[in-house]
Amino acid sequence: MIRRITIAFICTLLLQTAVAQVKNKTLLFIGSFTGGKPDTGIYVYELNTSTGKLTHRSTVEKITNPSYLTVSPNGRFLYACTDTKLPHNGSITAFSIDSINGKLSFINKQSSGGENPVYITVHKNNRFVAAGNYTGGSVVVLTANSDGSINPFSQLIQFSDSGINKVRQEKAHIHSTVFSPGNDFLFLPDLGADKIRVFRFNAKHVKPLTAFTNYFVTTTPGSGPRHFTFHPNGKFAYCIEELGGTVAAYRYRNGKLDSIQRIFSYSKKLEAYTSADIHISPDGLFLYASNRGTEENTISIFSIDQTNGKLALVGHQKTDGDHPRNFCIDPTGNFLLVANQFTGNVVVFKRDAFTGLLTKTGTELNIPGASCLQIRTYKTR
Repeated sequence: MIRRITIAFICTLLLQTAVAQVKNKTLLFIGSFTGGKPDTGIYVYELNTSTGKLTHRSTVEKITNPSYLTVSPNGRFLYACTDTKLPHNGSITAFSIDSINGKLSFINKQSSGGENPVYITVHKNNRFVAAGNYTGGSVVVLTANSDGSINPFSQLIQFSDSGINKVRQEKAHIHSTVFSPGNDFLFLPDLGADKIRVFRFNAKHVKPLTAFTNYFVTTTPGSGPRHFTFHPNGKFAYCIEELGGTVAAYRYRNGKLDSIQRIFSYSKKLEAYTSADIHISPDGLFLYASNRGTEENTISIFSIDQTNGKLALVGHQKTDGDHPRNFCIDPTGNFLLVANQFTGNVVVFKRDAFTGLLTKTGTELNIPGASCLQIRTYKTR
């Protein structure tokens, strides 16, 4: 009996030791504009999710304008919109991720099929990559192989609508490509046409996109829908409207969006608005939106009614930089990080889980042309 107890005790100690040795490593991937020429463009840092400190791990050089990034659902690969904001078709570049050392290795590169790809996402099965060409006004789908490499695009859908703002909405401008919670629909906010386009996504087909009945939602004229996100409960969806300086809330079910609210995001009225990014805290209690402009440069903070999905303004936080193009919330919900493109700095804020409010941590990076932040936590030993 004593021997059995001793063996059980030793086994318990070994198990506890093994568990203790499993650590979470959170990597921050930063994309940037490089002035339209090959240069250092992607930066990898490790985030301490207790203190908010950032430690440099690696960079990717000789890359042109990797302005938007995404990490595959399995965490093994990073895909970047590259050759953006140039007078020719952009590209999609694939990298493998060494989560132990925080290093990226180039795999391959393919054309995006249109000018200025600005957003990219990966299907949950890791086999499809969907990107939106902003200047080109199209959506493109590429298939991905098991090694992360991507094939020439298998499907491209061109749009030709326009909006009432003759300067910004002269033609279609797809600004994001977002999968539904079940990954069976793809949502495409079109800033140029004041529409959120919706397509069925059939992962059994090489050309997975098919038109959905009444496959778009018409937004307020001149609003310019930009980025889009779903609530963790899958019942609500939210769109940041760049030209309107507003956030639109929707009830979601089986590919359909029903409008429930439209709320102002800026801290004050301006002649023109350039809202940018939108994210929801992991607990689903707060929504954050970035508002650009020299007179603004804030993150707006909203509480979310868990019953009806409506938003209530909590406050605004200055981003300590110019042009907060993109931001992210770490998986623990402890920190919110902002990329200020024009001042080239990434600022880390501590997030209060109870109030949703933000406070500066003192951690800040100098990243020229910082334009996109993606974050992923890995389990390591």
